Amino acid sequence: MGGQRGVSVGSDEMAARPNIVIIGQSGRLQYEALIFAASLKAQSPGFGQLIVAEPQPGPLWDRDPTMAGSVRRALEEMGAQILPFQNEHFGQSYPQGNKIEALMALPAGQPFVFFDTDTLILDDLSRVPFDFDRPSASNRVEGTWPKPELYGPGYTGIWQALYDLFGLDFQSSLDLSQPDEYWRRYLYFNAGFFYYRCPQIFGRRFLDYALTIRDHPLPALACQSLDPWLDQVALPLVIHALDGGRDVLPAGLIDGEVTCHYRVLPLAYARESDRVIEVLEQVTAPQPIKKLLKNYDPIKRMIYQGRGQKVRALFDRDALPKREQAIRNRIKREGFWMR
Repeated sequence: MGGQRGVSVGSDEMAARPNIVIIGQSGRLQYEALIFAASLKAQSPGFGQLIVAEPQPGPLWDRDPTMAGSVRRALEEMGAQILPFQNEHFGQSYPQGNKIEALMALPAGQPFVFFDTDTLILDDLSRVPFDFDRPSASNRVEGTWPKPELYGPGYTGIWQALYDLFGLDFQSSLDLSQPDEYWRRYLYFNAGFFYYRCPQIFGRRFLDYALTIRDHPLPALACQSLDPWLDQVALPLVIHALDGGRDVLPAGLIDGEVTCHYRVLPLAYARESDRVIEVLEQVTAPQPIKKLLKNYDPIKRMIYQGRGQKVRALFDRDALPKREQAIRNRIKREGFWMR
């Protein structure tokens, strides 16, 4: 099962275009991969080559993580190339690590843009002025990490300890327009999107930082959870080390007009724009993809049986709760939460 099914990632044509990378594996992610591929084909078919990186069975998985054959064929029919890769460090215990280990299987020297699979393409990606020498990631993020304890180090103490660990300049990472000890002052991203000129360089740095943080815990992090935040702790350090930053891309394109990281369908219907829901329902309407997506109950109920529109009716998009948890709690109280 570790053979290179459908992969021809070394062509001259591909070298001229960035690779668009998502993770595809059994369960929810394979169906989200279908939606991502359909939206990419509909909205931005010429931007780059879609590569669906697929973890392979091995000792770090309790069960086979590969996609169903019918899903794999549908992805290939939409122009995707399937790239198998082996997990050597993460796997079942931390599936978010797939985005790190998959980079090591990508062709060196070819620019890439990584997206979490639960992302929708809304417009042509060529609208985004990527500078592949200056990486960045999604600024659509809440202050989920760290959570400073009353008698422990604050944001500055925690983040400075990490920058010092890797010999990075901490001061130049700060947004001095934000108050001291406010989370936005410190470089922090949602790891659902990032890019660079070479996946091997980025991936090796990402892997090294993540494993060091996980396996050699710092005293400053003693009270901090790294599950599921490890990727988002390491990512800003990687981006800073590779001369990237928070303001490299214009605001409002990624996680705005061009893409939407919807996370889970109930949240998408609750808070995203009419444009997002329009694209979502358009790209999932054709019978071939509909037949496959209906095999996953949350998608069947939310999109095809109208539960999503019931969720949407619960919220005013112009007056949403400030915290995502409040949105989740309302949906759960009404009995509509699914993922």
